[in-house]
Amino acid sequence: MTAVSERPVVSARRLSEVVGAYVALTKPKLVELLLVTTLPAMMMAADGWPSWRLVGATMVGGMFAAGAANTFNCWYDRDIDRLMSRTRDRPIPSGAVSARAALVFGLVLAAASLTLLWVATTPLATALAAVAILAYSVVYTMVLKRRSRHNTVFGAFPGAAPVLIGWAAVTGSLSWPALAFFAVVFCWQMPHFWALASRYREDYARAGVPMLSVVAGPASVGRQSVAWAWATLGATLLMGSITPVLGWAFAIGGGLLGAWYVAESHQWLGRIQSALPDRPMRLFSVSITHMTLLSIAIAIDVLV
Repeated sequence: MTAVSERPVVSARRLSEVVGAYVALTKPKLVELLLVTTLPAMMMAADGWPSWRLVGATMVGGMFAAGAANTFNCWYDRDIDRLMSRTRDRPIPSGAVSARAALVFGLVLAAASLTLLWVATTPLATALAAVAILAYSVVYTMVLKRRSRHNTVFGAFPGAAPVLIGWAAVTGSLSWPALAFFAVVFCWQMPHFWALASRYREDYARAGVPMLSVVAGPASVGRQSVAWAWATLGATLLMGSITPVLGWAFAIGGGLLGAWYVAESHQWLGRIQSALPDRPMRLFSVSITHMTLLSIAIAIDVLV
């Protein structure tokens, strides 16, 4: 009787583990960060709150698109993921999901994403999502990641694509404010990911991935991060000046957040040059808070 009564519990636990493994393939934390920029872009485009139906379709479609791209990344990088302490427990290296099942899952997510966006949003938003999936899965993951020190810069294009997808879902077109917001998110990604890559530089070196932190000295990484942080601030101020629906609240808030990002990047460089513990994850954490608060500032400014 005990074995029989425990069987449903064991089955439920196994189902939960399988579902969790497939969700992990999509890198949900990264997906969440990407979607943080989608909604404020939609709100700016609509000069207010878009319809709930459009918001839901765009957010779910974007989630599926990002999840598909990340799943393809996990599928292709399964060999080097086994070599890195940060990634060896991912579903494919750990054996929780087979490579073939992961590939099929990615294809299903991509098809679901593009179908939903096509039916519920606009052709341009659908096309941009398709380009983003291909750019991250093929151009970044399969072509550049293992061959070029500039892989992060090219990978930043699909990383900033949710801004354009959200805008296009509302208007069916693009405009200068959308491109300015795209520039903010694009520039922001370099210090963000280089800080993370610096924390795990030994992992990337072991896997033979030429991240900037592997092929360049720490001071060079720090200086380039400072330059891109300044570019983020500049793009933020430009965005505030050319976007009619944004006012002084965003100009002040965005300026302060950008200045904080710049200051933290300078502090990171200072620690590197002083031969102190560089603590790159501090900049990484600040970058996430910066983008989250910036998106909230946009939403508040549009609504108020």
